[in-house]
Amino acid sequence: MKTKIKILGILLGFIISSVIFTKQASAQQANVGFQVFYDELSPYGQWVDHPNYGYIWIPDAGQDFVPYSTNGYWVLTDYGWTWVSNYDWGWAPFHYGRWDYDNHYGWFWLPDNQWGPAWVTWRRANGYYGWSPMQPGISISLSFGNRYNRNDDHWIFVRDRDLERHDINRYFVNRTDNDRIIRNSTVISKTYIDSRRNATYVSGPAREDVQKIVGRKISPVTIQDNNKPGQNMSNGQLRIYRPLVKKGNINGQKPAPNQQRNVNPQVNNQRVQQQKVVTPTNVERKTESTQPQRQTAQPQRQTAQPQRQTVQPQRQTTQPQRQTVQPQRQTTQPQRQTVQPQRQTIQPQRSQKEQQQKVATPPNVKRKAEPARPQKAKSEQEKKRKD
Repeated sequence: MKTKIKILGILLGFIISSVIFTKQASAQQANVGFQVFYDELSPYGQWVDHPNYGYIWIPDAGQDFVPYSTNGYWVLTDYGWTWVSNYDWGWAPFHYGRWDYDNHYGWFWLPDNQWGPAWVTWRRANGYYGWSPMQPGISISLSFGNRYNRNDDHWIFVRDRDLERHDINRYFVNRTDNDRIIRNSTVISKTYIDSRRNATYVSGPAREDVQKIVGRKISPVTIQDNNKPGQNMSNGQLRIYRPLVKKGNINGQKPAPNQQRNVNPQVNNQRVQQQKVVTPTNVERKTESTQPQRQTAQPQRQTAQPQRQTVQPQRQTTQPQRQTVQPQRQTTQPQRQTVQPQRQTIQPQRSQKEQQQKVATPPNVKRKAEPARPQKAKSEQEKKRKD
């Protein structure tokens, strides 16, 4: 009898403590609004006032960052496949709000008030599982339709046997195969209804299907509420901060990021130019406001001045080139002078030939004249003899 009384006392104490803890947690979370996101995520990224979405958050996570891909893994819970992030800030952007990609900002996160195990769309192909971040404004039912087709390069696929790996980032399929896999895949429309939060989640691949693939039983991980921002995975339990977030003003104050030191104060009424000065680490060569662009343009104009100065030395160097032309003209004069001696030397050559000709003719004449003289003498003697 005493033993039963003790057991009843222990159970009663457990029930009372659990009720008190729930009330305390509810009291702590009763007035939680979007301000908790602005305050807790500011040390880990940059808040920018987007012209279409309002305040968006860009994480300082590196150029290769991809949501639901970098520094995390999947675990099966009662709500479905849940993303466990190794980032200190992972409790918020992977379980609230939506991710989207912009050519100017890269990957950015838009906050929302609904918690979920992961806001992604799942696909199944022969031998593959894949997922893609759900865009802002897309409902679960719309994401299951054929009209919703996310860019192929935003999908991540793995072999179905590798879905449970904690180092799953080492087993991603090359994105060049995404088009082929997507064309031969179907959307996984399995959901989980959370009556406590009055919400519906995308739960992903069925537990039974994954167990057949891996050949063993998969035990779901238990999720426990944490009373402060953060998350921790240990002993088969995931303790995570997931408050009931309210939209709108809290205590008459409109939620907004506190860090606005880089916002242009002169144009606060223009949302486009209220963007913070930030160079997202997950995207290079991109700035986030028109004001920094003007500032960066000034150094470019300053650098243009040295270029103009360098042109002047080039013009100066052309002057020595003109000067060097004059010596070339001077050198041509000696060449003309050297021609005259050649002409002068020609005259002696002609005079020598003439002398040689004059000298050569007398001997030839004598040789011809010498035999002629005796003939004349003989003719005279013959005439005398005849007489």
